[in-house]
Amino acid sequence: MTELDEMDRRILRELQRRGRISNADLAVACHISPSACHRRMQRLENEGIIRDYVALLDPRLVDRRSTVFVEVTLDSQADETLAAFERAVRGVEDVLECHLMAGRADYMLKVVASDTEHYARIHRHLVRLPGVQKMQSSFAMRTVFKTTALPV
Repeated sequence: MTELDEMDRRILRELQRRGRISNADLAVACHISPSACHRRMQRLENEGIIRDYVALLDPRLVDRRSTVFVEVTLDSQADETLAAFERAVRGVEDVLECHLMAGRADYMLKVVASDTEHYARIHRHLVRLPGVQKMQSSFAMRTVFKTTALPV
């Protein structure tokens, strides 16, 4: 694992806040030269610490107001069953996250939908994925806070 020094952490914190910041502005914010900043960013990208740059959308403005957390229990723990489910769930565009869990459910999905009718259609699709035995859906009533920034 790569050792991050305080300057790397400063750069990563700033990039998580303002992903479109120019190298020159990032260098000023981090109190280093633009060339040193650029070299560090290239290293962080090459080492895979910075995976990608994305735009974060407002779900309300793109008609995805409902967030649903879905616990999925499979009919088997066999590697083939897990792999088949994981391959299939990747193809469901409304599923933002899929986590293999320890506990009562095998997987936890984070799903976005425009409303309950839309979620009902997604649910009908999810229940037909390979190996699905049971699903439990919980609707988020309100997002108290949400971040994509990892503590570094």
